[in-house]
Parts: sequence; structure tokens; C-alpha cells
Amino acid sequence: MAVFTGSGVALVTPMKQDGAVDYPKLNELVEWQVNEGINAIVACGTTGEASTLDDEEHVSVIETVVKKVDGRTPVIAGTGSNNTQHGIHLAKEAERVGADALLVVTPYYNKATKKSLVAHYEAISNNTSLPIILYSVASRTGMNLNYEMVKELKQIPNVVGIKEASGNIAQIVEIAQLVDKDFALYSGNDDQVLPLLAVGGSGVISTISNILPKETAQMVDDFLNRDIENAKTTQLKQFPLIKALFAEVNPVPVKAAVSLLGKCELSYRLPLAAPEAETFDQLKSQMTAYGLL
Repeated sequence: MAVFTGSGVALVTPMKQDGAVDYPKLNELVEWQVNEGINAIVACGTTGEASTLDDEEHVSVIETVVKKVDGRTPVIAGTGSNNTQHGIHLAKEAERVGADALLVVTPYYNKATKKSLVAHYEAISNNTSLPIILYSVASRTGMNLNYEMVKELKQIPNVVGIKEASGNIAQIVEIAQLVDKDFALYSGNDDQVLPLLAVGGSGVISTISNILPKETAQMVDDFLNRDIENAKTTQLKQFPLIKALFAEVNPVPVKAAVSLLGKCELSYRLPLAAPEAETFDQLKSQMTAYGLL
């Protein structure tokens, strides 16, 4: 069974100017997302700057989101690691604090073999009862989950889907052949949502949903309910803004966009920092053109 259908937001993690997690703003963001009709919330994914959170913060952010959501929509915890034992620890902690599922990116930097990659995911699966969504994003990890690898990983009992962010439409179509009642396909790229849905996808784990939650959820709902023209209009309308949101590495621009909406401070943790002036100007221009500012 799919963990969710529709648009799941890969939520930013608000931080204060001193770098501490801003929990009041996090609660406000979660409440806004739920009220806007988002279909799932991913806490501590790439967009949530998980790589610079220590374990205590990582688990605390997940727990805060779970408590604020209070069962109104699924909470998916990002718990991927290039250290299998660390990934197991985060998975156990996410389950303990009430997450509904896990988003587990391929182990980055190590460049595991197919055999060891399967063993990695099996070890995590053996230590949690939560559903696992694979996350393939070779541009950041150096490891691509192709059709054959996904086909094998799909046999692991807890593995119920994949966030596909390769950007390779041919690969997406091939992996779509694996979709069934027990395995869901989600877009990891905001500019390819409709093509992925067209081959059997269940939705998107979205960056742009941080600033357009209602519209993005509606776009997926429109497509799945065969209102293709309206869905297409939304996808094409979002495209210039999506380009601005990825003018620098994610989540630098999208966090700036959330700050422009007044929903968090413009604060990051090194090695990430505020966007270049040109990126910021482009972002403001596209947000204004879209009607957000």
C-alpha cells in the first residue's frame, strides 16, 4: 500500500540566527501545510538540512512534526545514512517517536556494490516495522538506483516505494513497470511530476510545496482525477518558479523563499549559507510574478 497519494512536502527546518532549530516556527509551518491540504510531510530530508542536524535534533524535529500533525497526515522521517548502524539507530528513533514511514536515501560517498546495498537496506528493514521509501538521487549521492537494483530492493518486505530523482525519464518509465499495489513511485523533481504520474506514479515528494502546498496537492489530485488540462496548466505555470528554486543547491533557494513569505528566518547551517544576490533577486522576481509576493 502507498504511504500516501498526492503531494508530500519535503519540509524545510526553520533555524534561528544563532543556528538553533526554531521549534515555534516549525510548528507554524506544519500547521500551515496541514491546513493547506498537503498529503504527507517529510521531516529531516535533504530539504530539511538533515545532514547538519545532530542526532538529538534530528529525532526532536521528527517528534515535533509528529506531535503537531497529530495523525492528520502521514509523517515520513528521513533517516538515510552512509553508515548502516547509524541509519538503523535513526530508523528506530523515528519509529519510537511516532513516524509513519521512513525515507531512506542510498548510502552516499561509500558507493556500495549492489550486494552490499541490498544488505544495507535489509539491515534497516530488519530493525523497524515502518514502511521504507527508497530515495534515489545520484546527483547528490553518487549512486543511482536503476531498474535492476530497484527490482531487487523491492523484494525487501518493508520497502513500499521509491522517490525517484534521477531526472532520467527513460529510467523513470522503466522503474514504473515495478509499480503495483505494494510499491509506489514518487517524483523527486518538481518539474517532472506529470510525466511520472502519467506512467503510474502516486505523487511527488516536493520542494515547491514549501511555498505552494495547496496548488501542488491540487495539481496531483487534478491529474489523478483526469482533469489533465488543469493539472498541465499548473505544472507549466510553476516551471519558472521551480527553476528559481533550484538556481542553487537545494534547500538554499527554497528556504529563502519561505523566509520571503515571513514563515522562517533566513538562516542556514554551514556549509550552506544564504543565496547569492542574483539568485535572491531571481527568486523574488518569480515569486512576485506568481502572485506570492
